[in-house]
Amino acid sequence: MSFSAPGTPPPPLPPSPSQPGPVSYQAPYPAPQQGHPYPGGPVRMAPPGPPSVLRSPKGLATALTWLLGAAAAVRLFSAGVGAYEQSWLQGFAADTHFDDLELGVAPGLTILAGLLQVLTVLPAVVVFIVWFHRVRSNGGIFRPDAFTLGRGWAIGAWFVPVANLFLPCRVALQTWRASTQRGPDGSDRTASAALLMSWWVVWVLAATGDRVFSRIYMAAETVDELLAAGRLGIAADLVMTVAGVLALLFVRRLTAMQNTMATEGPYARV
Repeated sequence: MSFSAPGTPPPPLPPSPSQPGPVSYQAPYPAPQQGHPYPGGPVRMAPPGPPSVLRSPKGLATALTWLLGAAAAVRLFSAGVGAYEQSWLQGFAADTHFDDLELGVAPGLTILAGLLQVLTVLPAVVVFIVWFHRVRSNGGIFRPDAFTLGRGWAIGAWFVPVANLFLPCRVALQTWRASTQRGPDGSDRTASAALLMSWWVVWVLAATGDRVFSRIYMAAETVDELLAAGRLGIAADLVMTVAGVLALLFVRRLTAMQNTMATEGPYARV
C-alpha cells in the first residue's frame, strides 16, 4: 500500500502481500475520499477482503488520564500512610510480635490505602488493556509491516508469566513505529521512544518491588520485620507513582500520534 500527503506524492511503492483490505472509519476520524483510506491522497488498494476498521483511541485515552491520575494519587497517599505507620511502629519494642500490636489509626489507614488501590488500579488496568489493543489494531492498519506479533498479543502478552516483563514492551515499540508518520518523500522516520522505555523500565521496577514487598510483609512477625517491609513498601509506592505518571504521558502521546496519522495521512507535510 502506498500513500501520499496533500501536494506531496511519494515515489511509487511495489505491491506487498501484507497490504490490508479496505479501510473504514469511525467517528471522530473523518471519512476518506472515495478510494482513499487517508485524507488527501490516492492509494493502490489490495484485492477486496474484510474491511479494516480504524477506531479512535481518544475516548479511552481520556478515561485513562483520569484513572491513571487517580491511581498515582492513591499510591502517593499509600506512601504517606506507610511513613506514618513507620513512626507508629517505632513506639513498640523491636521484638514485639505482630499479634500483640494494639489497633490504632495507622492500621486503619493501611487498610484504607489498600482498598483504594484495588478500586483505582483494577479499572485502570482493564481500560489500559482495551486501549492498548485498540492502538495496536490501528497500527496494523497504518503499517502492517511494522509488526512481528499478531494483534491478539496486545492482550495476551500481559498474562504470560515472565514474558509479560518484555512482550508488551515489544508490542508497544512496534505500535509506536507504526504510528510514526513517514517523511514527505516517503522516507522512513523514527520518533524517540524514550518516554515509552522510561515508563516500561520504571513500571517493571515498581511491579517487582510490589511483589517482593507483599511477600516480606506477609511473612513479617515482629516490629523490626514490619519496619523493614514498610520501608520497601514506601519505595515501591513512590516508584509506582512515577510509573503511573509516565504511563499517562505515554498514553496521551501515542494517542496523539495515531490521531495525526488518521487525520493527516501517513506522510508528514514538512
